[in-house]
Amino acid sequence: MRRHVLLLALPVALSAAGTEILWDTWGVPHIFAKDSASLGRAYGWAQAESHGDLVLRLYGQARGRGAEYWGEKHLDTDRWVRINGIPQRARQWYKQQNTAFRGYLEAFAAGINDYAHENPGRIDAAVKVVLPVDAVDVLAHVQRVIHYSFVARPAPPGLWTPAGSNAWAIGPKRSAGGKAMLLANPHLPWSDYFLFYEAQLTAPGVDAYGAALVGFPVLGIAFNDRLGWTLTVNTYDGQDHYELALAEGGYRWDGKVRPFEQEEQLVKVKQADGTLRDEKLVIKRSVHGPVLEEKGGKALAHRVAGIDQPGMLEQWWDMSRARDLREFEAVLKRPQIPMFTVMYADQDGHILHLFGGRTPLRPQGDWNWGRAVPGDSAATLWTATHPYQDLPRVLNPPSGWLQNANDPPWTTTFPVALDPGKFPPYMASRSMAFRPQRSARMLDEDRSITFEEMIAYKHSTRLELADRILDDLIPAARQSGGANAQRAAQVLEAWDRAADTGSRGAVLFWTFAQEWNRRSKGNLFAVPWSEKSPRTTPDGLADPKVAIEALEAAVSRLEGSKLALDVAWGDVVRFRRGGVDLPANGAPGELGVFRVIGFTPAADGRFQAVGGDSYVAAVEFGKPVRAMAVLSYGNASQPGSKHSTDQLALVARQQMRPVWRTRREIEAHLESRKQWP
Repeated sequence: MRRHVLLLALPVALSAAGTEILWDTWGVPHIFAKDSASLGRAYGWAQAESHGDLVLRLYGQARGRGAEYWGEKHLDTDRWVRINGIPQRARQWYKQQNTAFRGYLEAFAAGINDYAHENPGRIDAAVKVVLPVDAVDVLAHVQRVIHYSFVARPAPPGLWTPAGSNAWAIGPKRSAGGKAMLLANPHLPWSDYFLFYEAQLTAPGVDAYGAALVGFPVLGIAFNDRLGWTLTVNTYDGQDHYELALAEGGYRWDGKVRPFEQEEQLVKVKQADGTLRDEKLVIKRSVHGPVLEEKGGKALAHRVAGIDQPGMLEQWWDMSRARDLREFEAVLKRPQIPMFTVMYADQDGHILHLFGGRTPLRPQGDWNWGRAVPGDSAATLWTATHPYQDLPRVLNPPSGWLQNANDPPWTTTFPVALDPGKFPPYMASRSMAFRPQRSARMLDEDRSITFEEMIAYKHSTRLELADRILDDLIPAARQSGGANAQRAAQVLEAWDRAADTGSRGAVLFWTFAQEWNRRSKGNLFAVPWSEKSPRTTPDGLADPKVAIEALEAAVSRLEGSKLALDVAWGDVVRFRRGGVDLPANGAPGELGVFRVIGFTPAADGRFQAVGGDSYVAAVEFGKPVRAMAVLSYGNASQPGSKHSTDQLALVARQQMRPVWRTRREIEAHLESRKQWP
C-alpha cells in the first residue's frame, strides 16, 4: 500500500470561522475547511444531516448486528457480513491505514457522532443504538458495499438490482469548444446503500466536487479545476466459487483430506417483546475462502479479490487531489480499488479509459470462471492479481472519444484501440449490448460535440433495439399477423422509437420485448452479435412467427389492462417519490437506451421508477471549468427534508442544474450555513 500523501498547492478560500458548510438551495454541502481533519469532521456532519438515519442503519448492518438492533429481518444480512469476516477485517484495515488518513476517517466518524449528539430530535430513535460510530464502522461499511455487493454481488431483497453506468470522455478534437469533456452517469437503485451523496470538499491540498455512495468519507466520482473522472461497473470477475468434495469432516485437497477452519459465533436477534435470543452461526473456511453452503456431499466456497488491499479510500482521496495525468495515473497504479472502469478527462486535453480493478491472475480458463470451478487442488486456486501494466488501457485514441456503458473494454472507441487477443481470455468477455452500441453511435456520428449537445445526448431516449428490429417486425406483422398484429404494426410505425413522456408506442414495444424474450428462450435474432460487426449486430428476427405471436400477446396484455396501444409512455411509467408523481421518461437499459430508468409495478397498475440514472454530471475542462449536474432522488433521505424530492422535476423535464463551486456562486444560492472555529 502506498504510504505517502500528495501535497498540492490548491488555493482555498476560508472564512474567518475556519471551517464551514455552505448549504446551497439544492441541499448540496460545500465544505471549506482549515485542514483535512476539520474537513472530515464537517463531511461526517453533513452526511448525518442529510442521511443520518440511513447511515446509522448501514453502519449497524456492516457490524453484523442488524438483527440485534432491529430484528429477524436483518438476520440474513448479519450472516453474510459475519461469514465474510467484514467486521474483523475492518479492524485490521484500520490498523493498516496511513496515520494521517486514519485521522481523517476518525474525524469523519466523529462528525456523525457530533451531529447526532447536538441534534437528537433529528435522528430516528431506532437507529441511535448504533451510536457512537467510529472509523472501523466506516471501513466495514465500505467493504460491505464494494467487496461484498459490487464484487461478490448479493442482491438485497426488493431492490431493482441491475447496477450499471454510462461514461464518456471527449477529447479536444471532437469537442466543439476544443476542450476535453467528461460525462458521469451511474445507474443504481434509488435506495439503501446505492444512494449517492453530492458534495464539494475544500481544504489545503484538495478542492474537489462530485459524489460518493452514502456513508463513504471520500468522493468516488469527482472533478477539480484540472481533471475529473467517473466510474462504471466493468465486466470484471473478482469473485470465484469453488466446489469442494466433503470428506471425513473436511474436504479433499491435493489428494488428501484437509480440515476446515471453523469458528462459532452467536448472533443476537431482537424479538418482538424487545428481548434477545441467541442464534448459533458456524463459519467454515477453506483455503479458498468462507463456505457459503453445503449440500449433497459438496460445499461451495468463494474467493473475493482485493480484500487484502486496505487503501481503497485513500486512493480515491488522492485521485481527487491530483493535478494532471501523471499524478492521477500514479495514484491509479497502486491499485487498491478492487473493480470499476475509470473514465478520465483533463484540462490538458487528455482522455483515458482504464479497465481497473484487481483481476485475479488465474492459472487457466476463460470468461466462464463465473461458474463454480473444482476446488480439490491448487491447480484452480489463484493467489495474486494482475498488476496495473496488465490492465486494458486506452489513452487519447485517434477517434477523439471514449465510452463505456458496462461493455467490455474492447469497444471503448472506434476504430478499436485494444486487441482482446493480447489479454488473458478471462480478463473480460467479448460482446457489445445495445446500450453501448447506442452510446458509441451518438459519439461517432457527431464530429463536433458542444457541451449542450453532450447533455442532450445524455437524455436521449431513442431505443437502439427498436431501430434494429422494427424494419423486420412491422412488415412481418402486416404480411402474416392477425388483426391485433396489424393494429400494433400501425402504432409502431407511427412511433418515434423513443421513450419520452409523450412517446406513443413505447409501452407497446416494451411489452412486446418482454413477451418476445420470454417466448424466444434466448433465440431472438437471425444474425447473432459478431465481433467483426460489433455495432450493427445482432440483427433480424430468428423466428418471425414467434415475434408476431409476442406482438399479439402484447396487444392482449395492454388491452386487458384497459390501455390503448398508443398510450403515452408517461401515462404508464411515473416518477413517484415522497408524494411527487410526475410522468417519466427513459427506459430499461436492455432496450438499448442511453437514458436508463428502471421501473417496478405500482399498486395502481402503473410503473414507478426505482433505479437507473442516479448522479449525472457533465463537465467541460475550460478555464474556468463548466459543469452541470442532477441527482435524481435529491441529496437527502432524512424524513421531512425537501431535498429528498426537489430534483425529480428536473429529471422529468430532462434538465440539469448548474454546479456552483465558487464562494460567490454559492453565497448567491445559499440556504444555510454551519461554522466551526
